[in-house]
Amino acid sequence: VQLVESGGGLVQAGGSLRLSCAASGSISSINAMGWYRQAPGKQRELVATINSRDSTNYADSLKGRFTISRDNAKNTVYLQMNSLKPEDTAVYYCIVTLGIYTYWGQGTQVTVSS
Repeated sequence: VQLVESGGGLVQAGGSLRLSCAASGSISSINAMGWYRQAPGKQRELVATINSRDSTNYADSLKGRFTISRDNAKNTVYLQMNSLKPEDTAVYYCIVTLGIYTYWGQGTQVTVSS
């Protein structure tokens, strides 16, 4: 299973970015897709997940600013990030769960300048 992330970059505070992650390879049925992030010097943390029934779960601190969605036909998960803050600066990782296995993307850098 390969995960290809895109959409990261540099944005000013208050701006928006949309991350995408496309899964390919031996994919039969994706259970859940989602995003984690890791800021410098901090532990990796959950951003949001979405399951096969489109039920979503967000980190409490991000509710209202971030929106996760998925396109099952394209095996792609998206993360719309609005009202970005400098503290959102991190490497964002895509995850895909297939059965008991979880796969990680290589990460995409998001930098929010003040």
